[in-house]
Amino acid sequence: MKVLHVITGLGVGGAEQQLRLLLRHLPVRCDVVTLTDAGAVARGIMADGTRVTDLGMSGNRDVAALPRLARVIRAGRYDAVHTHLYRACLYGRLAARLAGVRAVVATEHSLGDSQMEGRPLTAGVRALYLAGERLGRMTVAVSPAVGQRLHRWGVPRRRIRVVPNGIDVDRFRFDPAARVRTRRWLHLPDSAFVIGGVGRLTGGKRFDVLLHAAAQLPEDVAVLLVGAGPQELELRQLAHRLGLADRVRFAGEAAHDESETGGNGAPALPSLLSAMDALASPSPEEAFGLALVEGLACGLPVLYASCPALDDLPADARTNASYRPSDPDSFAQALYGLRGARPPRRSAPASVGHYSIARSADQLMRVYASVVSGPTLEVNPR
Repeated sequence: MKVLHVITGLGVGGAEQQLRLLLRHLPVRCDVVTLTDAGAVARGIMADGTRVTDLGMSGNRDVAALPRLARVIRAGRYDAVHTHLYRACLYGRLAARLAGVRAVVATEHSLGDSQMEGRPLTAGVRALYLAGERLGRMTVAVSPAVGQRLHRWGVPRRRIRVVPNGIDVDRFRFDPAARVRTRRWLHLPDSAFVIGGVGRLTGGKRFDVLLHAAAQLPEDVAVLLVGAGPQELELRQLAHRLGLADRVRFAGEAAHDESETGGNGAPALPSLLSAMDALASPSPEEAFGLALVEGLACGLPVLYASCPALDDLPADARTNASYRPSDPDSFAQALYGLRGARPPRRSAPASVGHYSIARSADQLMRVYASVVSGPTLEVNPR
């Protein structure tokens, strides 16, 4: 079986990292097309041995990209096309049809109630999405919450499958040596209580709530924000106004693999998580909450305002996780309690196994089997 993955871009991001991880575990031959931005994740995918083609699309209305993509699909003789993210779903589904490939799967990574991929939803966006959806055979939702949103939009239930995001659990295991090394790199004292926030620095993530909460806590509390985005300057200015400038660290975008941090010594995400004492997500609207699952795998207590990944677990399996409304007082109160009760050792709860990448890849293979026509589904080891 041969599958082409089409994605909007391959800079550092959750959907992009998830695709790379899946490619390592899918037992079929895969190629990747990125419509634009063949960045850090593209280089990682190629280093893993998967071919990446950059279509060089200049913008949302670069319709000349459509016949180019159709030619790539036709030349590759793919059994299925799998699209990721809004623009790639639109262009990829249509190009697959033009190339004569009917087995088209699309993964919806980031659909909230009021936004998609960090942008406000409009009637036009929804109408265009639904028009494109009809050109595929199946839409994959990364959580039941996303599946329900798709159905409310008008996608028939029979065309929706839930395949949760997955993580490499072992990669995120707590590492005490990495904790010491990373805190030194960040100039954080060993005694500091470090609250982490992981995600794109945009207004929707509400990291301002986290800073306002930290301002209510003792001076040994520090904040470590991992990610980049348009709100970074605003958050830096807020930290200064709140008197937190020397207690907040901005780590920027972080690689998921220690081998890809380059020669500057910048720590990768697993090491940054090891350096934290708690992970907080004040975002009131998430499609999955992958960073929180990674935090749990590192043995961190997590606080969240929205996390469909945790909501999908039985209540007694949500060990180390606590819901809090997205306001500074609520987060400050919970964080103060965690500060006074640091565990003597850190281990991942058994529930993180529910989101292992091997399990997600197996579920996705079943989706491929359901959309690929023919009497036999041939699976080729990579």
